[in-house]
Amino acid sequence: MQIHVIQPNQSLFGIAQAYGSSIDDIVEANELPNPNQLVVGQTLVIPIVGQFYWVRSGESLYSIANKFGLSYQELASINRIPVNQSLPIGFRLYIPPAPKKNAEFNAYVEPRGTTVAPNLETSAREAAPYLTYLAPFSFQALRDGSLKEPLLNQFPAIAQANNNVLMMVITNQENDQFSDELGRILLNDIPIQDRFLNNIVATARKYNFRDIHFDFEFLRPADREAYNQFLRKAKARFRQEGWLISTALAPKTRADQPGLWYEAHDYKTHGEIVDFVVIMTYEWGYSGGPAMAVSPIGPVRDVIEYALSEMPSTKIMMGQNLYGYDWTLPFVQGTTARAVSPQQAIQLAADNQVAIQYDYTAQAPFFNYTDNEGRQHEVWFEDARSIQAKFDLVKELNLRGMSYWKLGLAFPQNWLLITDNFNVVKR
Repeated sequence: MQIHVIQPNQSLFGIAQAYGSSIDDIVEANELPNPNQLVVGQTLVIPIVGQFYWVRSGESLYSIANKFGLSYQELASINRIPVNQSLPIGFRLYIPPAPKKNAEFNAYVEPRGTTVAPNLETSAREAAPYLTYLAPFSFQALRDGSLKEPLLNQFPAIAQANNNVLMMVITNQENDQFSDELGRILLNDIPIQDRFLNNIVATARKYNFRDIHFDFEFLRPADREAYNQFLRKAKARFRQEGWLISTALAPKTRADQPGLWYEAHDYKTHGEIVDFVVIMTYEWGYSGGPAMAVSPIGPVRDVIEYALSEMPSTKIMMGQNLYGYDWTLPFVQGTTARAVSPQQAIQLAADNQVAIQYDYTAQAPFFNYTDNEGRQHEVWFEDARSIQAKFDLVKELNLRGMSYWKLGLAFPQNWLLITDNFNVVKR
């Protein structure tokens, strides 16, 4: 597949002709929210096998072949040109698809309220073919060791129909907030802990969960070793059932990183105990903070490279957001940015007739606009370029795969590019 960035005065007709595709195929593949009003800087995924490359100044057959992991002889043969042919600027070369790596993919789905919204179930059905795991969020532990169940509706059936491992996500949340006191009780009161594990086993059997996933956050630093001991105990119990065990980890860059979100998360020990971890490499730009990329690639890389110093790459799933934010400027502490899907962001740029820019340091798209009340806004989101940069990092560092927070916000290009880059592992 090819990623194309809209330039001034380009049309779908001309783009389709350039790539040997069709307008209908491009519109359908990208579920374009604005087919008649393309935005400069907007990305399209062109649904073709392989990609085309146009020669730039100073390039040679050798340098281009090297860029794509080919020999210059192979590239010449594929394009039926002599190996010693000089290449004029703008000459089009065909690049065959690269071999795919195996990878695992997880997506959390978070039903809220008293019913599951139809679009959330639809989103799970559409994503499930591209997933290894489907993770309803979340079973909330209670102080007596019992569990408050999330709305599951058709999620177990969707997972079964798509050969997804159903992931049982368990949190130490009370009133939708992570609780250090609840964590203290579960990790230190052994009779309650035993009851907690018994309830997990009974519930997992009931719904056919095959991975038990602990997302324990905001724990007391003093409970770091208690958490490790609990995971060892849980691992032994779940092994008898043939289940996997996994954990969610805050994004750290060193073992002694201070802060209540970090200190009780022991990367090295989790890497020794659990089958895999999900590292929450997002929310640098968050709803309650100033405008910036949600998951800038530099900080993401820093976290993953630290994790690689503590555990095998095959145990690491990199967290990835499926959303962006629309901030009102100037940022005022206490205000909240509005979450937007990539599709909504594109439509917002189209409606306000502003170009989409791209920050190559953060590897993320953004734009600014003025609303009807004269207020300035800044929007950061994800597009095909930003997600491809993350896929390249997964491949470069040989990670287990990627985990998405969360389903329900449309990003069709992401799923297209999964199939272009990876063979999705099914368990």
